[in-house]
Amino acid sequence: MQKKCPIQKILLPVDGSEYSRRAVQFAGYLGASLGINLTDLALLRVISGRYIGRYMPYGDFRADLLKLSDSFKKFKKQHIEKNIKPSLDEGEKILRDLGIGVKIEKLIGEGEPAHEIVRIAAEKGFSTIIMGRRGLSQIMGVLVGSVTNKIAHAVIRQTVYIVGQKILRNKICPVPNILVPIDGSSYSLKGAEHAACLAAELKASVNNVTLLRVINLALFEKRLKQGIDPEAEAEKILDKAKSVFLQAEVPEGLVSTKIRLGQPAEEIFKEADSYNLIVMGRKGRAALKDFLLGGVSSTILHICQNPTIAIVSSEEEVG
Repeated sequence: MQKKCPIQKILLPVDGSEYSRRAVQFAGYLGASLGINLTDLALLRVISGRYIGRYMPYGDFRADLLKLSDSFKKFKKQHIEKNIKPSLDEGEKILRDLGIGVKIEKLIGEGEPAHEIVRIAAEKGFSTIIMGRRGLSQIMGVLVGSVTNKIAHAVIRQTVYIVGQKILRNKICPVPNILVPIDGSSYSLKGAEHAACLAAELKASVNNVTLLRVINLALFEKRLKQGIDPEAEAEKILDKAKSVFLQAEVPEGLVSTKIRLGQPAEEIFKEADSYNLIVMGRKGRAALKDFLLGGVSSTILHICQNPTIAIVSSEEEVG
């Protein structure tokens, strides 16, 4: 039984950079390929507060009072008109030119960007957040607190698409080749469900969905000592994941499986550039803890620069 498309309401944060412009383009191509399945789309620009420094360059403990002053309100309005609305208008034009026909809402938030994006996504019931990446190293992304990393680990029900450096500019299907790493957990199966629903919607144009099981070399000997054949176990895990695609009415010929032996993040990285989209489930750990424990999704997010990566929440509603 085919389930409904998991990408129905898209929130698209923008900041005027080339990274967010690429994300808008990807959203346009993906939205056009989904057609009537896409019901809502909103562009969001968050004012982070840095602009206050232009008005009050040396800082002042009276900042809260300043925000209430008439002169500051005038300055803020000018800032929005000059620097904020143009990026939203540009995003809308790109989306329209790519064939997006649904109503495009233009939102302006104020505060810490990651917090505002997560809050608005939850309050307005968006299913998907699509955003650009700035190519930070893994350690910088976590310790400096990149917006992308914070959002990917903070959302509860939304899937976050982090748009890669290379996008396929195709309105029919911008993600014809999809990689889905599978480890047998309920989280990775949630990622498989998302990918299956997406592939079912785009199956006329999808070339291949690859389910990848990496047998962790560090655990290989332990599994053998437990009397478990790691390869047979991997095949069983992949068969279960493949059944998710077949139940979603994805043609069996589109779904292939691979087994690799090694360190999971490294093996996924080796495969990455052959695909337009990597879909991964998320365990929901905080960004710093995920990094310190060597979380695969967090590592892949930072080392795989070219493909787009979808981080699927364990609580995403698919059905």
